[in-house]
Amino acid sequence: MRCYRRILGISYKDHVTNESVLKTIRQTIDHYEDLLTIVKKKKLKWYGHVTRSDGLSKIILQGTVQGGRRRGRQKKKWADNIAEWTGKPFAETQALAQDRQRWRRLVSTSLQRPHDHARSRDR
Repeated sequence: MRCYRRILGISYKDHVTNESVLKTIRQTIDHYEDLLTIVKKKKLKWYGHVTRSDGLSKIILQGTVQGGRRRGRQKKKWADNIAEWTGKPFAETQALAQDRQRWRRLVSTSLQRPHDHARSRDR
């Protein structure tokens, strides 16, 4: 519910019931588009935006900050998600993101592809 309220911009101070939040979500989000697809789309669009810029966020996103990672199983990085969702290596996605139109086409086609893993639950 917290995620839904955040997406809709509803504060807990607004005294909106959970039932009305769910009803609004169902009306707002097409029943074919689940929450994970929305997150992927927003994440891919933001990645393209940052890749075209020259700021601190680009340096951090590319992982060029000095230092090491902790021991044990490594957490998934942004680059891992981008490569997995687009089906292209991270270096190639950086080049594709420089052209906004090509990046938009790649984002839309990668979200339409069937996913490798089965959905854990059906609606």
